[in-house]
This record gives sequence, C-alpha cells and structure tokens, in this order.
Amino acid sequence: MKEEKLKHSKRITLGAAAIAASAALVLSGCSSSGSSSTPDASSSGGALTPVKLQLQWFTQAQFSGYYAALDQGYFKDEGLDVTIVEGGTDIVPQTQLADGAVDYAVAWVPKALASREQGAGITDVAQVFQKSGTLQVSMADKNIKTAADLKGKVVGNWGYGNEFEMFAGITKAGLDPATDVQLVQQNFDESGLLDGSIDAAQAETYNEYAQILETVNPATGKLYQPSDLNVIDWNTEGTAMLQDAIWANTDKLKNDPAYQDTTVKFLTAALKGWIYARDNPDKASAIVVAAGSQLGASHQLWMTNEINKLIWPSPDGIGVVNADSWAQTVDVAMNAKNLEGSTVITKEPDADAYDNTYVNKALDALKSEGVDVTGSSYQPITVTLTEGGK
Repeated sequence: MKEEKLKHSKRITLGAAAIAASAALVLSGCSSSGSSSTPDASSSGGALTPVKLQLQWFTQAQFSGYYAALDQGYFKDEGLDVTIVEGGTDIVPQTQLADGAVDYAVAWVPKALASREQGAGITDVAQVFQKSGTLQVSMADKNIKTAADLKGKVVGNWGYGNEFEMFAGITKAGLDPATDVQLVQQNFDESGLLDGSIDAAQAETYNEYAQILETVNPATGKLYQPSDLNVIDWNTEGTAMLQDAIWANTDKLKNDPAYQDTTVKFLTAALKGWIYARDNPDKASAIVVAAGSQLGASHQLWMTNEINKLIWPSPDGIGVVNADSWAQTVDVAMNAKNLEGSTVITKEPDADAYDNTYVNKALDALKSEGVDVTGSSYQPITVTLTEGGK
C-alpha cells in the first residue's frame, strides 16, 4: 500500500523546495525547561542517550505530547536527548525505523502492518490513539447519517491506504462500493465538499473537519457550524482502525538490553507528555505553535482537544494495546477490499506485531510518581475556531 501524507491541510501546502527543506528539519532537545541538544549529565550523572523519533507529518498538535515531553524536560529526566524528526510527503515513518535511520516512529497501525508484511521489523510498543479520527462529512441537507445513506452518493476519499475504513463500512452496510456509490479521489482538503462536487468527504476530526468549521458559509455569512453538517464516524459503524502508535525496532527489542531499557524510558517520558497535553491543552497547543507549526493557534488548540478525545479515557492505561481494537483493525485490514480488490494485509500479523511489555513498565513508573495514566475523569474543553484557524 502506497504511503502518503496522513494529515492533509490546505494551509500547509508548500512549494517543492520548501517541502524538501521542511522535511529535513528536526527539533531537538532545546526546551523551555533548559534541556539541550548536546548530551550532558543526566540526573544519574551519566551522559544523555541520543534518541530520534520520526513523526509521520510536519509539526502540528497531532504530536503535541512529544513536543510537550521535550519542552517540559521529561525526556531529559529519563536520561534521553531526543530529536523529533518531522515527516514529509516522501517520508514513510515505519521505513525510516526499519532502515535504522531513527530509533522510534509514529505511524498508523494498518500502514505499519502493511510494511511489516513486506519485511519491516517493527513492533507497536505504545498504542497512543485508542480510537480512529476518520469521518465522512456531509452537509446536513444531504441527510447522510450512516454508511447505508451513502447509496447513490458521490463519496470522496484520499486513497493511498486511507480508504479502507470507509470501504469496510460501506460493505458492512450491505452496499457494493463498486456499484452502489460513486467513489472519487478527493483533494487533500475539503474543497470538493464545500463546492458541492462531493456529497460526503473524508476528514479527520482534528484537522479537515475543523477546516470546514473555519470557513464562511455563503448562505449565512458566518462560519459553518456543526449543525450545518452530518458525520459518519467509523468507530460507531464498527469498522474503525487504530491510528497513531509508537513503533520500535523488533530485533533490538529482542536482542539489545540497552535498547529495551531506552524504550521504557522513552515511553515513560512520551506518555507523560501526552498526560501533560491532556491536563494543559492550551499550553500544549502553544508549545506546538512555538515549535514552528504552519497552522494557526485556534486550529492547533482544536487539534489538541480532538486528539485528547481519541486518547482519553484510557481504562487500561495510555498506550496499552487493546486486544479487541487490535483484532478489529486486523480484521478490516485483512478483509476490506478497495476498488482494485486489494486489502491492506493478506495474513494475520505474527506475535511480534505488538508488545505491551514496555508500555506497562512505563505506566508502572508513572503510577509510582502518582501520575494519572487512565484519565478516567477526563473532560474535553470547548474551543472557538476562527476563520482560517488563526
């Protein structure tokens, strides 16, 4: 399955030269809490261990927990000198990891499983997102509320492996994707929905859905409101697939005690960063903006809030792979076919595909500090979007 940019915003469209330059940028251990990209003495008196984390897209609040962990000095507290490597249009995070260019990578589960089937030695060591953020969005007057309502409609998707939840949902509703709906590949924005050429468009709760709500409705002269829209949520339809997870090198997990130890430390700090983002969404959003995001402040706060909804509450503890959610992801990945008849994977992943050992050790460390790792009382904030997400 071809990898493509996963978070598509028309406000971060860059020229080819700018993309090439931006993709090469990294953010390293300089932070407001005094950490440095140059290894120095850790709290235990030793040199900091250098670690590279590969993101799957450019700097934005989809990754706010990692930037918060860097900014707050959590990685340094664990004896790590972490460099956050931005993604780009031509960067496949799990390939970077498998090739040894980085130590850990953030990637969607189905895409990483496809890479594993093709030989990438990678393991999901922390399932940060507990739910999918993918929607099909339509204008309310289209009366499209479930997958069954897509019959006879023009339905957009990005393709590049992002379409399988939708294909599974359409099929589950008793429709034939090839004949009962008119499928079109949409741009990496919501222009087709807004100009009326697409009845139901693919969007992420934390990004493209907000783009619509940041746009002026010509009928009212005001920004679009949620009441102007209907959404199909693949979590509700039962065909959702797990998204952002932290992946590690499988061979090193088996054979390298130092890497095993670093993995626990890395997860301890990273998850603490996500907990910070949960408890301080405004500050976490501001950290991302300061880190150089191309998106506006209100959009980033919206994204931070919506990402938190995909994580919290985490009854088993943040990062633990839920067996049922994993099984559903694998089932959709093996059985949902796109128009070319392809599935994401062709066989059940082996036992090394995920491992909760390291995240459980990290959670034990956090709980010993009195940190709330489940967020059982989590409540989202209310975010007011502005035109263009500024």
